[in-house]
Amino acid sequence: MVEEQLETDGPRSSMPAELPHPQSQYSQWKFKLFRVRSMEKAPLPTESQPEGEVLLRISPTAAPQIELDNAVGPGSVMKLCLGGKKENVEGPGGRIDRKLEEMDTHMNHLRCLCRLCGMTLRKVKGPVHEVHRDLDEGTKGVLRKMGCKFTGWPEVILKVFKVDVTEDTESVHPISFCHRCWMASIRGGGVCSFSRTRVPEWKPHSSLCHLCFPKKHSFKRTGRKRRKSIPRVQSLAKRSRWEHITNIHVGERRFWKPFGDHEHGPALRGWGKPSIQREQWVRNITQCQKDHLSTKLISEKLPVDFLYSFTCLVCDHLLSDPLQSPCGHLFCRSCILKYNHALGPHCPACNLPCAPNDLTPPAKAFLSALYSLPLLCPRGDCGEHVRLESFKTHYLDHEQRQTDPNKLSSQLDNYLFANKGGRPRQHLLSLTRRAQKHRLRDVKNHVRVFADKEEGGDLKSVCLTLFLLALRSGNEHRQADELEALMQGRGFGLHPAVCLAIRVNTFLSCSQYHKLYRTVKAISGRQIFQPLYTLRAAEKELLPGFHQFEWQPALKNVSPSCNVGIINGLSGWASSVDDYPADTIARRFRYDVALVSALKDLEEDIMEGLRESGMEDSACTSGFRVMIKECCDGMGDVSEKHGGGPAVPEKTVRFSFTIMSVSVRPDDEEKEVTIFTESKPNSELSCKPLCLIFVDESDHETLTALLGPIVAERNAMKESRLILSMGGMPHFFSFHFRGTGYDEKMVREMEGLEASGSTYVCTLCDSSRAEACQNMVLHSITRSHEENLDRYEIWRTNPFSESLDELRDRVKGVTAKPFMETQPTLDALHCDIGNATEFYKIFQDEIGEMYQKVNPSREERRSWRAALDKQLRKKMKLKPIMRMNGNYARRLMSMEAVEVVCELVPSEERREALRELMRIYLQMKPVWRTTCPAKECPDQLCSYSFNSQRFADLLSSVFKYRYNGKITNYLHKTLAHVPEIVERDGSIGAWASEGNESANKLFRRFRKMNARQSKTFELEDVLKHHWLYTSKYLQKFMEAHKDSARAMQATINPVEMQGDEEMSLEVTDL
Repeated sequence: MVEEQLETDGPRSSMPAELPHPQSQYSQWKFKLFRVRSMEKAPLPTESQPEGEVLLRISPTAAPQIELDNAVGPGSVMKLCLGGKKENVEGPGGRIDRKLEEMDTHMNHLRCLCRLCGMTLRKVKGPVHEVHRDLDEGTKGVLRKMGCKFTGWPEVILKVFKVDVTEDTESVHPISFCHRCWMASIRGGGVCSFSRTRVPEWKPHSSLCHLCFPKKHSFKRTGRKRRKSIPRVQSLAKRSRWEHITNIHVGERRFWKPFGDHEHGPALRGWGKPSIQREQWVRNITQCQKDHLSTKLISEKLPVDFLYSFTCLVCDHLLSDPLQSPCGHLFCRSCILKYNHALGPHCPACNLPCAPNDLTPPAKAFLSALYSLPLLCPRGDCGEHVRLESFKTHYLDHEQRQTDPNKLSSQLDNYLFANKGGRPRQHLLSLTRRAQKHRLRDVKNHVRVFADKEEGGDLKSVCLTLFLLALRSGNEHRQADELEALMQGRGFGLHPAVCLAIRVNTFLSCSQYHKLYRTVKAISGRQIFQPLYTLRAAEKELLPGFHQFEWQPALKNVSPSCNVGIINGLSGWASSVDDYPADTIARRFRYDVALVSALKDLEEDIMEGLRESGMEDSACTSGFRVMIKECCDGMGDVSEKHGGGPAVPEKTVRFSFTIMSVSVRPDDEEKEVTIFTESKPNSELSCKPLCLIFVDESDHETLTALLGPIVAERNAMKESRLILSMGGMPHFFSFHFRGTGYDEKMVREMEGLEASGSTYVCTLCDSSRAEACQNMVLHSITRSHEENLDRYEIWRTNPFSESLDELRDRVKGVTAKPFMETQPTLDALHCDIGNATEFYKIFQDEIGEMYQKVNPSREERRSWRAALDKQLRKKMKLKPIMRMNGNYARRLMSMEAVEVVCELVPSEERREALRELMRIYLQMKPVWRTTCPAKECPDQLCSYSFNSQRFADLLSSVFKYRYNGKITNYLHKTLAHVPEIVERDGSIGAWASEGNESANKLFRRFRKMNARQSKTFELEDVLKHHWLYTSKYLQKFMEAHKDSARAMQATINPVEMQGDEEMSLEVTDL
């Protein structure tokens, strides 16, 4: 009787508990006193299984968990032995029952609440509505009158309350909503809400659940003792002293009974009720009674153990889509997922850890045996024996024989098997072309016969029409509209890359582009622009991190991963002594990944250069040589009203690079051939951003730390070669970096020099300001990065124990550690701006006749400047500015401006000196401004030394009052170092930072375009869209579709455009 009753309890009642000591003849207190963990885990004498075999079945990671679950902790045992407090000590079975009871109580509480507003359902008058049910006919009719075509409540709730209920689980979310929320949905027409309903956030059950253990604030006021709550779900409960149990083997199962005098007492009478209650709790969690087949449908009388292997250990039904746990137990997929979600990732049978990722399908042999089980048809008039694999077909035959075939029962559709056993049937699209023809041969023959008979053999039109009808029946109207337009010959749509180029070049945000997409589609009735998700797919191919590559040898301290996108610029930040956090935000690409993306963007140009040079891919075995220009400059104040986040400096620094040229040396030849040269090296379209930092450019320590990883990657790439597929063949690429796109301030920061007002005026030579003024022309380039590093070590260590002035004179102004190598050159853009600033001051001094005065007052200088600004604004429409810029400098440095200024100069001799000074300067300017002075201005290049000497003589004689013992930095470089730089590099203007400076306005445009709440995400979007703006691929698409406005107009109104072939460009040019 005992064994029979225990067998009916089901598998959930056979939870493992503590194993007793085999020598039970000891008294109870001796047993507890001498019991240890190893004795608790000892096998029973009746077990013949060897110890090694048992250990092999239990993984090492699962063994500690078994000890914790199946044994009482040593602290509690000693407490009982030494006469401590007698508390209840429960086994895992009791803990599972406690969890099930709590979950059942929690789900009962959820069933009484509204899913949308959280109110109690009984407090709201009116019927209760289920969340996942379809709309009834009355509600559907009311909503259709308001223009809503939804058929189910989940779609209406998503539209009205902005809540997706399709992923709800019954153990976390209520399954009904009240009549008040129903009225709110109806009043909004199924598309909006006119109520202020706030949907609560439903959380899983826990020990602090506010539904099961509500807070009572009255306890705090009156001082009454709070009622003791139920212990936590995951905590280990204690057991009473008389509940120690022994193990009894029945077949392969283990059942548990109390030992001692309680064996035939009330404990046995209570075994039946907990098992029934436990099964009811599990049914409430799984809710699979209508979805899974019962074991009572099996027609033959099979052995109990054999039938037990095909039964789900959670719901006791036949296995449906079975999954196997690591411990070897089988469950239905839906049951085990719901069970784990409600009670935690543990196996219901043995309580071992069992995460959803650990579940795997069982063996195919087991599935074959499962699907071959004989079932008895539940219909009384049938009584046929059907295999499990064909049960669905048999049941659907009964449904089709009914009088109303439209009302098919959906009770068994969810659990009936579609798999026939063995190898699963592959989808049509996954087959080869030959297999597709074989499967569709009958359909193809029927369609061909119909086309020959009815449509004159037009097989294509018949197939397209069938496809169109299938799309319409599936409510896929967008694809159906496109297919119909294609069939009628009026299909038109821009390429996603064209749409992306239009969006980036017109600075459209996501919402603005989506409005454009919807407006054009509504007006024309066709999908001309592509949706946003296709643009995002096109972005991935153009952004760094898409192409595969390899470095040989591998880069030092750089990850070999290729799919690396935008990374945090603070990733290489080294904490300071005080562990003070970085007061900045930085986002960047990895240098090598960005170079690979830039090269792939130039793939067509490189291959075209190879063809024009008459070389083949196979002849370029030595590899390509790539010349890189690096630029870095601060953008000043970029503060905006929008954007949240940490308080960081509203000044930005951008580090960018430009691929200047790609050359290759053919086999058996010594001279390199340039196959690609950047035609616009100073354009913002060719200057690719690498790093954006919210930091002040004068903050040397922060700038050094943030640009340190870039310097490390750059140095690693110098010692390695890139292997990249170009034109379908792998090629070698070696990189040469030249840091030339820096202004005076940034060069001094990177090379560790003193500020611009220092005694040492030049970043190219060691001359002091006095020496540069005495000899303005005859100087040579002497500084280098390695020499600056050596001088910094001297400055840091002071090996000769010199004074401060002597040490500064020895190191020539190097007082900080140089952290990035720069090319000793002249920045043409900032040279123009600096010289224009100096001429602007000369004009002021000449208007006020400064050569006759010693120390003019500040008011006199202000009056001279006001007169100059007024004259320039009146004659040349040049508005006064606070700071010199490139556009103002171009207008000011002209003979026209000199003539305007000469009207205010009283002396004719001074006027001629000003005209001569400007004339010489304009003859010298093309040498450092042009891309290739040897080709564009050879005469000025030859006479540059002569003109510079004449210019220096004028400054030292006529304008001696201003240049007596002092000279500006850029004037010194212009007069002394230009010929040497041009002879070494071939050009100065091509290596200027004008492209990086021109991109400053793009940063502000892109930041407004991507205005978001977080500055971090703003910086990522700006960096991404700035990179796309410089893509050659998108630029070619924009060039090819520059007349897309005319094409768009012709597509929207094709009838009006037929006779209007001579439309003026003024109308179509947007």
